[in-house]
Amino acid sequence: MRNTVPSPCTDRCSLDPQTEICRGCGRHLDEISAWATATEAERLEIVARAQERRKALS
Repeated sequence: MRNTVPSPCTDRCSLDPQTEICRGCGRHLDEISAWATATEAERLEIVARAQERRKALS
């Protein structure tokens, strides 16, 4: 099965040392690490959480 959920990476990686959340894409370090082996459903959940984090920072 081919993965169709694109990575939310913005190529602006900057990890907040306290929260371990990337300021570029909004993903937590654990989510970034898990991306390569995540299922489509897991990727969709990761993207949704990252979007919410980025909205909260705006």
